[in-house]
Amino acid sequence: MSSRLSVLSFLSATAVLLSAGLSPGLAPQSHAAADDSLAIVVNRTNPVENLSFSELRKIFLGEQTHWSNGRRITVVMLEPGNSERQAALAQIYKMGEKDFINYFLHGMFTGEIHAAPKALPSSAEVLKFVLNVPGAIGYVKNPDVNESVKVVRVESRLPSEKEYLLRLHGKLPK
Repeated sequence: MSSRLSVLSFLSATAVLLSAGLSPGLAPQSHAAADDSLAIVVNRTNPVENLSFSELRKIFLGEQTHWSNGRRITVVMLEPGNSERQAALAQIYKMGEKDFINYFLHGMFTGEIHAAPKALPSSAEVLKFVLNVPGAIGYVKNPDVNESVKVVRVESRLPSEKEYLLRLHGKLPK
C-alpha cells in the first residue's frame, strides 16, 4: 500500500511540475538586446531592497520561503525556451533544465520543497504576476522592467551597473 502511495505522490508532483511549465527539451531562443542584464523584480510593497547572491539563490531554490515581513515567497520564472530562463538556470540555480526539474521533483516528493516556481510565457506576464502577488519575486530583462514592480539590488548593484552579476551571456557567479 505504501509503495502505491509513493508512486501516486510522485506522479502528482510530476503533474504539478509539468503544469507549471517545467518540461525538458526546448531549445533556448536568442534575444539581441543592448542591455542583457536580468533584473530581479519584486512587488512594490516588498520591503527588500538588496539581496546577496546567496540569499537570492536560497529564495529561488525554495530554501527560503518567507520574506522578513513574514509574507510567503512566490518565485515566478519564464517558461522553458527563453534565453532569460537559461541564464537564470545557469547563474542562479547553477543547473541545467533537467537538473532543475529533478531538483524540484525530488524536493516536492520528499516534502523538503512545498512549491515549484510558477512558469509564465512572457516578461509582461511575469511583471503582471509580481504586481498582483505581494510575495512574488521573478526576473525579466532589464529593458522590460516598468514602474509596476521594484528592482532589487543583487550584491548592492542594480542591473544597469557595470559589476552586476546576472546577465544573459555572463559568467557564472561564484
